[in-house]
Amino acid sequence: MTTLVLLVGLPGAGKTTVARALEIAMPAARLSPDEELRARRLDLYDEAARGDVEHEQWELAQELLAGGTSVVVENGLWLRAHREPYLAGGRALGVRVELRHLDVPVDELWRRLARRNLLGTEVVVARGDLLRWASVFEPPAVDELASYD
Repeated sequence: MTTLVLLVGLPGAGKTTVARALEIAMPAARLSPDEELRARRLDLYDEAARGDVEHEQWELAQELLAGGTSVVVENGLWLRAHREPYLAGGRALGVRVELRHLDVPVDELWRRLARRNLLGTEVVVARGDLLRWASVFEPPAVDELASYD
Protein backbone atom coordinates (compact mmCIF):
# COMPACT_ATOMS: atom_id res chain seq x y z
CA MET A 1 0.00 0.00 0.00
CA THR A 2 1.17 3.53 -0.74
CA THR A 3 2.76 4.95 2.40
CA LEU A 4 3.91 8.30 3.69
CA VAL A 5 6.72 7.91 6.24
CA LEU A 6 7.55 10.85 8.48
CA LEU A 7 10.97 10.76 10.11
CA VAL A 8 11.04 12.73 13.35
CA GLY A 9 14.27 13.62 15.11
CA LEU A 10 16.95 16.15 15.76
CA PRO A 11 20.13 16.57 13.70
CA GLY A 12 22.36 13.53 14.08
CA ALA A 13 19.47 11.19 14.92
CA GLY A 14 19.97 9.17 11.73
CA LYS A 15 17.07 10.42 9.62
CA THR A 16 19.02 10.39 6.36
CA THR A 17 20.45 6.93 7.02
CA VAL A 18 16.98 5.53 7.74
CA ALA A 19 15.45 7.41 4.79
CA ARG A 20 18.02 6.03 2.37
CA ALA A 21 17.36 2.49 3.58
CA LEU A 22 13.59 2.94 3.28
CA GLU A 23 13.97 4.50 -0.17
CA ILE A 24 15.38 1.19 -1.39
CA ALA A 25 13.45 -1.27 0.78
CA MET A 26 9.94 0.10 0.24
CA PRO A 27 10.71 1.44 -2.47
CA ALA A 28 9.88 5.14 -1.98
CA ALA A 29 10.76 8.63 -3.07
CA ARG A 30 12.97 10.30 -0.47
CA LEU A 31 12.53 14.02 0.13
CA SER A 32 15.29 15.81 2.03
CA PRO A 33 15.17 19.58 2.54
CA ASP A 34 18.85 19.62 3.57
CA GLU A 35 19.94 17.99 0.32
CA GLU A 36 17.77 20.32 -1.75
CA LEU A 37 19.10 23.40 0.06
CA ARG A 38 22.67 22.21 -0.59
CA ALA A 39 21.88 21.54 -4.25
CA ARG A 40 20.59 25.11 -4.56
CA ARG A 41 23.67 26.39 -2.70
CA LEU A 42 21.49 27.91 0.01
CA ASP A 43 22.26 28.28 3.69
CA LEU A 44 20.80 25.39 5.69
CA TYR A 45 20.06 27.86 8.50
CA ASP A 46 17.99 30.16 6.20
CA GLU A 47 14.52 29.59 7.66
CA ALA A 48 12.67 31.26 4.75
CA ALA A 49 14.50 29.15 2.16
CA ARG A 50 13.93 26.01 4.24
CA GLY A 51 10.23 26.82 4.50
CA ASP A 52 10.00 27.27 0.73
CA VAL A 53 11.80 23.98 0.04
CA GLU A 54 9.71 22.06 2.57
CA HIS A 55 6.52 23.48 1.01
CA GLU A 56 7.67 22.53 -2.50
CA GLN A 57 8.62 19.04 -1.33
CA TRP A 58 5.25 18.56 0.39
CA GLU A 59 3.47 19.53 -2.83
CA LEU A 60 5.62 16.99 -4.71
CA ALA A 61 5.00 14.37 -2.03
CA GLN A 62 1.24 14.75 -2.41
CA GLU A 63 1.49 14.36 -6.19
CA LEU A 64 3.63 11.24 -5.80
CA LEU A 65 1.36 9.72 -3.16
CA ALA A 66 -1.75 10.42 -5.27
CA GLY A 67 0.00 8.59 -8.12
CA GLY A 68 0.75 5.55 -5.97
CA THR A 69 4.38 6.23 -5.06
CA SER A 70 5.35 5.95 -1.41
CA VAL A 71 7.28 8.87 0.09
CA VAL A 72 9.76 9.29 2.95
CA VAL A 73 9.94 12.80 4.39
CA GLU A 74 13.06 13.56 6.43
CA ASN A 75 12.29 17.11 7.58
CA GLY A 76 12.79 16.33 11.26
CA LEU A 77 9.31 17.63 12.09
CA TRP A 78 10.27 18.78 15.57
CA LEU A 79 6.83 20.02 16.61
CA ARG A 80 3.50 18.23 16.67
CA ALA A 81 2.00 21.23 14.88
CA HIS A 82 4.46 20.59 12.02
CA ARG A 83 3.54 16.89 11.83
CA GLU A 84 -0.25 17.28 11.87
CA PRO A 85 -0.63 18.68 8.31
CA TYR A 86 1.30 15.71 6.93
CA LEU A 87 -0.94 13.27 8.78
CA ALA A 88 -4.07 15.08 7.60
CA GLY A 89 -2.76 15.28 4.04
CA GLY A 90 -1.88 11.60 3.95
CA ARG A 91 -5.27 10.65 5.36
CA ALA A 92 -6.99 12.86 2.76
CA LEU A 93 -5.12 10.98 0.04
CA GLY A 94 -6.09 7.62 1.53
CA VAL A 95 -2.52 6.42 2.09
CA ARG A 96 -0.88 4.81 5.12
CA VAL A 97 0.93 7.34 7.28
CA GLU A 98 3.76 6.15 9.50
CA LEU A 99 5.66 8.22 12.03
CA ARG A 100 9.12 7.02 12.98
CA HIS A 101 10.62 8.85 15.91
CA LEU A 102 14.38 8.52 16.04
CA ASP A 103 14.83 9.00 19.76
CA VAL A 104 18.53 9.52 20.42
CA PRO A 105 19.93 11.01 23.67
CA VAL A 106 21.43 14.48 23.31
CA ASP A 107 24.91 13.29 24.32
CA GLU A 108 24.88 10.73 21.51
CA LEU A 109 23.55 13.32 19.06
CA TRP A 110 26.43 15.59 20.01
CA ARG A 111 28.97 12.77 19.61
CA ARG A 112 27.69 12.11 16.08
CA LEU A 113 27.53 15.79 15.16
CA ALA A 114 31.01 16.49 16.53
CA ARG A 115 32.35 13.68 14.34
CA ARG A 116 30.51 15.12 11.30
CA ASN A 117 31.84 18.58 12.14
CA LEU A 118 35.41 17.23 12.02
CA LEU A 119 34.81 15.49 8.69
CA GLY A 120 33.57 18.73 7.14
CA THR A 121 31.03 16.86 5.02
CA GLU A 122 28.00 18.64 6.49
CA VAL A 123 27.15 22.04 7.85
CA VAL A 124 28.89 22.60 11.17
CA VAL A 125 26.52 22.34 14.13
CA ALA A 126 27.43 24.00 17.41
CA ARG A 127 26.67 22.25 20.69
CA GLY A 128 24.73 25.32 21.86
CA ASP A 129 22.47 25.07 18.80
CA LEU A 130 21.82 21.39 19.47
CA LEU A 131 20.93 22.10 23.10
CA ARG A 132 18.59 24.92 22.07
CA TRP A 133 16.90 22.73 19.46
CA ALA A 134 16.53 19.88 21.95
CA SER A 135 14.81 22.26 24.37
CA VAL A 136 12.07 23.06 21.84
CA PHE A 137 11.74 19.57 20.30
CA GLU A 138 8.38 17.90 20.99
CA PRO A 139 8.71 14.12 20.97
CA PRO A 140 5.54 12.40 19.77
CA ALA A 141 3.24 11.65 22.69
CA VAL A 142 1.40 8.34 23.08
CA ASP A 143 -1.89 9.82 21.84
CA GLU A 144 -0.17 11.25 18.77
CA LEU A 145 1.56 7.97 17.95
CA ALA A 146 -1.79 6.19 18.18
CA SER A 147 -3.11 8.27 15.27
CA TYR A 148 -0.51 6.85 12.85
CA ASP A 149 -0.41 3.49 11.09
